[in-house]
Formats: sequence, C-alpha cells, structure tokens
Amino acid sequence: MATGPAPAQTEPLALSAADRADLARAEDYLNGIGTLKSRFLQASSGGAYAEGTLALSRPGKMRLEYDPPVQMLIVADGTWLIYKDLELDQISYLPLNSTPAGIIVREKMSFVGDDLRVTGIERGPGVLSITVIGKESDDGSMTLVFADRPMALKKWIVIDPQGVKTSVSLLSSHFGMALNPRLFIVKQPESQNQDPK
Repeated sequence: MATGPAPAQTEPLALSAADRADLARAEDYLNGIGTLKSRFLQASSGGAYAEGTLALSRPGKMRLEYDPPVQMLIVADGTWLIYKDLELDQISYLPLNSTPAGIIVREKMSFVGDDLRVTGIERGPGVLSITVIGKESDDGSMTLVFADRPMALKKWIVIDPQGVKTSVSLLSSHFGMALNPRLFIVKQPESQNQDPK
C-alpha cells in the first residue's frame, strides 16, 4: 500500500485540442466569478478535518473562517495571505502570489500563461480536474476540480512541497452577492509589529 501521496507531476502536459478547449471553458468560468460565498469541508492527508465558511471576491480577496474548535482564520487581502491564530492572537504573512491561493483569486485566470504550468487534466463522468504548478516556485501543486456541463467549481486539492495533501470541498456555493470589504481585513494584534515580516 502507498504510504503517502504521489509526488506532484512537474513536467508540462502536451496539450491536445480537447485539452485546450476544456482549459478555455474553465478559464471563462473562473474569470466570470466576481464574488462567491460557500460552506467548505477541509481534509488533509495527515488526518486533520475542519469545516467553515469561504468568502471570495476576485481579484485578490478571500476569507476562510473555520468553525470551532479550529482557532484559525485565513485571509487574502490582495497582497498577503494572512494566517491568524485566534487562540494565540498571532499573525503570519506570506506573499499571496507565492501561494496556491493566489491562483484562485488572480485577476485573470490563464492556465497557459507565463507563470502557470498545466501538469494534468483528468475527465470523469461529469467531472473535469486540472492540475497546475507555478513555473518558478517550489510551492507544490494545485488541482481544481469542476463539475462539468454545467461547469461549477467543487473542490481544490493542494499538495505542498512536503507531500501533504489538503482538499477543500465547496458546499452550497452562491455567486454574485455583495460582500463587506471588512471581511478581507485582519486586525493586527497589539503585541505584533504593524508591518508584515
């Protein structure tokens, strides 16, 4: 039996005409999303499990708010991906575009752009999966899983450089609503420096 996830495929895929057509459909779908709100289920290959609420406002903004007992908040504010430990009241920052979250919230999705490489396309009954990696990063891979015809984003799966696999499944998604801009602002703990490190 396999003891862990397979390593991420890093070679670019030779794209057929059908592949390019499916990528174009997925790009059009993602680029048509302005705002999204959904419940989510998150599971990792290490056995961790969590639920919560996702709010997304393209370009650049996303909020993952976890249900108790998980004491974590993740916010993309357009520049940073911000992790807030609510129990310890501590914040850490990563440049948004260096993370898989940067793929989902980018202003214009292009799977064959300068900074992404498609490494896998899989089709099943009513399902289309597209796996991408950053061309100049070692941040692992991201697979976007869509229901097909009509197309709808159902899940994304991230495999990090250590091989840990995390899946986020979207439930009861709603689109096109007004979202409060304050959702994408994280209050800085008084004990921390005001400037991201």
